[in-house]
Amino acid sequence: MGKRRGIRSLIPTGTLAESEETMQEVPVEQLSRSPFQPRTQVGEEAMAELVASVRMHGILQPLVARRVGGELQLIAGERRLEAARQAGLARVPVLVREASDREMLELALVENLQREDINPMEAAEAYRRLMSESGLTQEQVGERVGKSRPAVANALRLLRLPEAVQGSLRRGEIDEGHGKVLAGLKEERLALRLWRRVVRRGLSVRETEEAAGRLLGRGVPRGTRGAVGLDPNLAAVQEQLTRRLGAKVRLKLRGHRGVIEIPFADMQDLDRLLSDIMR
Repeated sequence: MGKRRGIRSLIPTGTLAESEETMQEVPVEQLSRSPFQPRTQVGEEAMAELVASVRMHGILQPLVARRVGGELQLIAGERRLEAARQAGLARVPVLVREASDREMLELALVENLQREDINPMEAAEAYRRLMSESGLTQEQVGERVGKSRPAVANALRLLRLPEAVQGSLRRGEIDEGHGKVLAGLKEERLALRLWRRVVRRGLSVRETEEAAGRLLGRGVPRGTRGAVGLDPNLAAVQEQLTRRLGAKVRLKLRGHRGVIEIPFADMQDLDRLLSDIMR
């Protein structure tokens, strides 16, 4: 996994030279929200902890803003600004620098992606925006946030989940591991069916993988299922691989030789499979 890069490293030095940066103590009411802020949810408990910290220690890490007309627009530090307001601070330290709209978007997205409490859907949407609005590839996105390309591809697959499942991920009812397994079910009705079972029974990711494997197995054409035409030991291997990879794995024997077939739907699905196989 690549090393995470700080916000300063995300904009070329020629664009933000040291001489173009100024540190100021700014009244909180003079700071406006960034229109590029991707974060949609902040946990009440996490915010309460941050407010308590700000009351005791103040703002330890300066906010970052740019000047737009006569106002200062946040680039990074929206949670800290809100905590400062709730804590009753009148002024906050702000590093003022120049940044284009595209740089603003990238900085806001990457700052949020580097937070531990970002939910999987927020991360997936941030990856998509970095690719569509900044013109970055999956590999370039991964470099900016310290993730591998398959990890980015896996996250993007969550965006194809039914809305109900995406909402469940946002609320924390299921975690990213569950989401990845459900995303492997191409038929929406199967994904919803398994999701309801996961929520109702509190299935673990492992149990969800096994249930997904059984659902996928029902769709395998007659004559290619586990025990048909295969030694029981090989049939067990085929079933285990199907559960593990969330794909209709088939073992085909030709004498003492054989072939393992693992279908994939698209290049993102291939990235997911490679990531699962190689980890």
